[in-house]
This record gives sequence, C-alpha cells and structure tokens, in this order.
Amino acid sequence: MSILRVIIAADPPPRLDKALARDVPEAAALSRTRLARLIAEGAVSRAGVVLADPKARVAEGDAIEIAVPAAQSYDVTAQDIPLAVVFEDDDLIVIDKPAGMVVHPAPGSPDGTLVNALLHHFGGRLSGIGGEKRPGIVHRIDKDTSGLLVVAKSDRAHHGLAAQFEAHSARRAYRAVVHGVPDRADPRLMGTRGVSSRGAGEITITSGLARHKTDRQRQAVYFDGQGRHAITHVKLLERFGTPPCLSLVECRLETGRTHQIRVHMAHAGHALVGDAVYGGRRKLPGSALRPQAAAAVQGFGRQALHAAELGFDHPVTGAALLFEAPLPADMAALLEALQGGA
Repeated sequence: MSILRVIIAADPPPRLDKALARDVPEAAALSRTRLARLIAEGAVSRAGVVLADPKARVAEGDAIEIAVPAAQSYDVTAQDIPLAVVFEDDDLIVIDKPAGMVVHPAPGSPDGTLVNALLHHFGGRLSGIGGEKRPGIVHRIDKDTSGLLVVAKSDRAHHGLAAQFEAHSARRAYRAVVHGVPDRADPRLMGTRGVSSRGAGEITITSGLARHKTDRQRQAVYFDGQGRHAITHVKLLERFGTPPCLSLVECRLETGRTHQIRVHMAHAGHALVGDAVYGGRRKLPGSALRPQAAAAVQGFGRQALHAAELGFDHPVTGAALLFEAPLPADMAALLEALQGGA
C-alpha cells in the first residue's frame, strides 16, 4: 500500500469527491469511480480523520491522504504485435505509436492494444501504479493520434517519469494540420476567451477541461475554476491555400489532459483536419486549394495530429533525453498534397 498526498488547489468544488477528481494528479491513474470506491472504503483522510462521505466539504490548502492498495494483477493477454521502438533500456521504452492503435484495452477494444503488445515485449516485467499492474503507462495519446509515448519498465522509472509529467517539465510537441490560420494578428482569435499572445510568434490557450455536460464521450472547455487546468502553446509553421485556409502548427503541451489539443484548437476556431468529434465536417472555401489537395483534406480519415517530439530527464540516470518521430505516411502525404500549391 502507498500513501498519495493531495493538496486541494484554489477554488475547489465543495464536495470531497469532486475536488479529488479535479486535483489528484493524472499520473496517479485514479479515475473518479475508483476515488469514490476508496472514499467509501475509508481510504481517504484529512489530518488523520477518515473522510468516508463523498459530500464532505474541503477547502483550499487541505492536505488529503489517500491510501492506495498495492497493485493487483492485470488480466490482459500478451500479444506479439510489432512495435516501433525508438529507445529502450532497463528502465523505460519509447514507442512511436501508429494511428489506429488504442493504448489500453477497453470495451470495444479488448485486444490489439499497445498494452497487449507491451506485455509481450516486456515478457512479464511490469510497473504498477494506481491500483493495477500495467506496463508502466505514464501518459497517453488518442487512438487516432500517432507518435511518441514513453513507458516505464520499473516502478522507480514510473514514479520518476510521473513526477516530471505532473510538474510539466517534460517536453511534448505535436504537429497538427488545422482549419484556418491561427495568427496573432487575427482580432477574432485574440478576442476568444482563454487565448493570449506569447513570444516568438506563439499563442497560448488556457482553460479548464472536463467532460462535456451532455456528451460524456467528449471534453469541453470551462472557465472560472471549473475542470482541470490546461495550457496549450501554438506556433504557426506553414499556411496552405490561396487565400490561406489551412495551416501546419506546432502544439506544445504544458499540461496533458484528455483530448487537450483537439478541444483547445476547436475552441480557438481552428479544429484539426479530420477530427470528426470536435471539428465536424468543415467545408473548404471555394477554389482555395487545388483539387488534389482538397481531395486529400476531405479524405483524411483521422485527426491530423502527430506526437513529434518527446523530451524528459531519464528518471534513473538524470540524463536529458529528447526524441523525434517523423510524420507518418498519411500525414506526410497530406502535407505533400497541400504544399503542391493552390
């Protein structure tokens, strides 16, 4: 059993369960359902007093302790699925995940996932955190997002990596093709709530993120202390079309929330190409693109998002590591079509 200490942040929800759901680090891998179960089991306390009522009131600065049971076995079948290994040593492995691969087994995706592949690759060497033994998943990328992911092979690496992700010291930079041009000179963009100007030609999008109030499969932007704090930095790299109607951007995560880039870019009015959940089926303006380029955009079958850079300090040796993954074939082909001219 381990003790997780959580300090309640500013403007907390009035209920214990909601405050913990907001403030427990994502790296702890404690879902709202699991937190509710731990509260009911008497595993949550404040100043030595057990808090068994999920409606108990909390205040900013409260130190809440959660007794997290030791990891249990993880009942998932190992599968011999090829992995694109970018780096590996005794403590961690960096994977270039293809689009279409789910990270964790779930209803609708019981196998063929990254976890199934890692279980086979590791040969039973797992790190455990959050109540289940799992192959060291420290962070996630969406099924239809490609790119770099680091996985811990030892508990010491898992905790060290989790601490860096929690402290926002890891570098995570993505390439995305988006609708429109996120330019700081655009008064509409700069007048959007949560969008601000940043040095070096960047913009920053800041908000809370939480589940949509009516569609539980989506995330939504919130303000005034609601949701988990989320910050995305966006740099314009290239424009496409005459007049420009699409862009290649770099999105750098300061925080890492579910669907963060997709939600933030849609909120800013620059949804990702191919994102059916947050972007809808956007129409391209008139003859801004050559027919070949327009067809490539309309036929792109996933969100055009790739985790291109991942940097962190090795959790055991302390060495600074930075990895880069080239664009996958589908995004490379999309860019080639767009760069062919309008």
